[in-house]
Amino acid sequence: MAKHTLIAYVEDVPGVLNRVASLFRRRNFNIESLTVGRTEQPGVSRLTVVVDATEAGARIVEANLYKLVNVLRVDDLTHKPSLYRELGLVKVRVTARTRSEVLQLTDVFRARVVDVDEATLVIEVTGTPEKIGKFEMVLRPYGIVEIVRTGAVAMARGHEPLSAAPPLVPTAKEEQHPDAASLSMSV
Repeated sequence: MAKHTLIAYVEDVPGVLNRVASLFRRRNFNIESLTVGRTEQPGVSRLTVVVDATEAGARIVEANLYKLVNVLRVDDLTHKPSLYRELGLVKVRVTARTRSEVLQLTDVFRARVVDVDEATLVIEVTGTPEKIGKFEMVLRPYGIVEIVRTGAVAMARGHEPLSAAPPLVPTAKEEQHPDAASLSMSV
C-alpha cells in the first residue's frame, strides 16, 4: 500500500467532517493525516486527507466521497507535482549546557524558537512530514517534553489549477432568493 493524498472541497457546514471520517471508518481505511481549513471561496472548506491505500482503494474512497451530500469536489494529488507542508511544535528540555546545542539544531532545520524558559524551549518547525520527523529524532536525546503536529497540507505545483471545475456553493443571498441571479442578469 502507498500513501494517497486526497483533497476534498466541502460545504462549510456542521457535520461534514464527521461524515467524511465515518466514510473512512466504514471502509476500514486508516487516516494518516487530516487537516481542514477555509478556502479562498466563502462557504467552502478544504480537507487534505492522507491515507494508506492501494490504487483501487483510493479510487473507492474518492468515489464514495462524491456520494456525500456536502462534498463539492475531490482531487487526488498522489501522482501530481505538489507541495506538502506540516507544522510541528516541539517542547524540549534544556540545561545551561545543552541549550546552545539545541539552538544550533534549530538553525540547521530552519526552525525557530517560540517560547523560552529556564528548563525548556518550544520550537516551531515547518516542512515536509519527513523533515518534521527527522527534527523530532535529533531532539529526542535531549528529552522531548511534548510534541504536536498539524498533519500535512498539500497544494499542486505550478500555475495550472488543480481541477478545471472549481467548487461552487450558493451564497446565502442565492439560497433565500433562487431567482436572484437571474434577476440581476435581467436588470
